[in-house]
Amino acid sequence: MANVKIKFNSKEFLLSCDDGQEEHLKELLIHINQKFNDLKNNLGNLGENKLLLITAVKVLDEYHETRKKVEIQKDELKNLSNKFKELKSLIYDYKEKKEEEIKELNNKHYDLKNKIDINQKNYEKFIDEAADEISNFIERANLENLSK
Repeated sequence: MANVKIKFNSKEFLLSCDDGQEEHLKELLIHINQKFNDLKNNLGNLGENKLLLITAVKVLDEYHETRKKVEIQKDELKNLSNKFKELKSLIYDYKEKKEEEIKELNNKHYDLKNKIDINQKNYEKFIDEAADEISNFIERANLENLSK
């Protein structure tokens, strides 16, 4: 345990604290001393005990107000976190849906390409067969003309 010598309301005190906490204790006492002196200047000398009680109430009030603000901030952070998770989920759902649509479009594109290739082959085959028939017809006609 460490000992810290402090001055409060023009009186010196020796307080104990955990090792390494000396500076923190001094900072707290500066804050309390400032509150105490502000109240003493604003309210007059009501007596040390009453001023100490009012100082304690004011410090505790500040603590509770700060705690309420922290709780409000925690709730807001929790709400933001939930909204972020919801948004993230929506993004992943949207991404999955779009990937499925792209896959489906790729399949349709592949099917259409295959149909075009088949139709082109059938068309070429049809043209070749028609050309062969026309050639055969002309050949027969020429043979008939020669035989006459």
